[in-house]
Amino acid sequence: MLFDLFMVFAKIGAFTLGGGYAMVPLIQSEVVDRKSWIEKEEFIDILAVSQSTPGALALNMATFIGYKKKGILGAASAILGAIMPSFLIILIVAMFFTKFMNVKAVQEAFMGIRPAVAALIAFSVYKIAMTSKIKPMWYIIAVISAVLVIFFDVDPILIIIVSGLSGAVIGKLGGTKDGDNN
Repeated sequence: MLFDLFMVFAKIGAFTLGGGYAMVPLIQSEVVDRKSWIEKEEFIDILAVSQSTPGALALNMATFIGYKKKGILGAASAILGAIMPSFLIILIVAMFFTKFMNVKAVQEAFMGIRPAVAALIAFSVYKIAMTSKIKPMWYIIAVISAVLVIFFDVDPILIIIVSGLSGAVIGKLGGTKDGDNN
């Protein structure tokens, strides 16, 4: 199982460009759909906690999933798997970066990768929204948060704190036990 955790996260780390959010659909595909290590609802919970804790999103997710499967050693295996490909690739790229960054084909390749990464992030948002049982009131919080960040340059940390408090207040006012409010 430790080797399996390492290999799954190494594959994710090796074939994902664009960082944590671009990794989310691959992590979900591997650990929820293919391996059935966790359920969809638990994946969303892990994603939420991973986003709100310090550190890189994908590494936080690898930590939680690895720990759930095999404790401390599972967390270590998943983390090593997730960082090893990036570490090796960055090491190699850094050795040759200055020689190739000015090559027009390399610049064009990076320009082509950017929209693909944006599409992967958009797909992650869509897939998470469809499986997270988001109610209309929560969409209002999401839209207000986006408007505040995009148009008014409000600090994202403040948005997270206020959104969490808003969710708690709305949950209390809704009066249901499970927080399943409109």
